[in-house]
Amino acid sequence: MGWLELITLLALLEYLAMGLMVGRARETYNVAAPATTGDPTFERYYRVHQNTLEALIIFIPAVWIFAMLVNRPLAIILGFAFIAARAWYARSYVAEPASRALGAIVTFGVNAILLLGAVIGLIVHSL
Repeated sequence: MGWLELITLLALLEYLAMGLMVGRARETYNVAAPATTGDPTFERYYRVHQNTLEALIIFIPAVWIFAMLVNRPLAIILGFAFIAARAWYARSYVAEPASRALGAIVTFGVNAILLLGAVIGLIVHSL
């Protein structure tokens, strides 16, 4: 099995699930599209989805480049950490926005390690 491929697909499925949660929240809290404001709980679902997209833009290319140039097993471990952190972030943000810090910090840390490692790996391989 291609673990890196699985990680990528799981991250995308997680994002898709968050999008479905936004759609369900629209119905539950009566926030008609294209509005992105209204009920505070809906806004939290919406923000989780948008923030996850912002994190995915860094995560997907960085995890692949890191895996190719630095360390594939470590990229896979960091990928699982990313998915778990996003799930934690989503759950905690919707329940109580102030409790989202751990998920946000882990997401940022994973992305920082992957991105920095990918840049260093590229430099080293280019020399």
